[in-house]
Amino acid sequence: MTMVMSLYRRWRMLVHELTKFGIVGAFNTALDFGVANFLHVGLHTNQYLAKTVSVTIAATSSYFMNRYWTFRHRARTGIGREYALFFVLNGIGLVIALACIWLVMGPFGRSGVLWFNVAQVLGLLLGMLFRFTTYKRWVFLAPPETGEEPAPGEPQPAWSRTRA
Repeated sequence: MTMVMSLYRRWRMLVHELTKFGIVGAFNTALDFGVANFLHVGLHTNQYLAKTVSVTIAATSSYFMNRYWTFRHRARTGIGREYALFFVLNGIGLVIALACIWLVMGPFGRSGVLWFNVAQVLGLLLGMLFRFTTYKRWVFLAPPETGEEPAPGEPQPAWSRTRA
């Protein structure tokens, strides 16, 4: 049991971050897909433009939700720097999503609402892996080692534990 508790303590922050990231992701995925389908299916907007607009809206929402909830315990390096880097990385995520749409609807020759959404799901899965790893590495940096305590109700981050 001691080994399990030790592993839990070691990985607690990662588990909490992944859980919050997943909740933020689920909300913004619904927003992204909803806007993309409204524009593409409802208003007959070009699929690439619809996806670009929907990702821009969802990414803006995601930035603020991740900054002030998921990664709020991490170091703050300035909203301008974070926001710019966040959008560069989301731009790469958008290219991944657009490539999936192109692949499914172009070379594979699939069309229609079902295949548009299949392509979005594929882009979502690949983009999610890319975004989680890059946000943690370059946007929401690990906080400096200080004696600061986390906010009440927040899990104690690994950087705030004293080392024996």
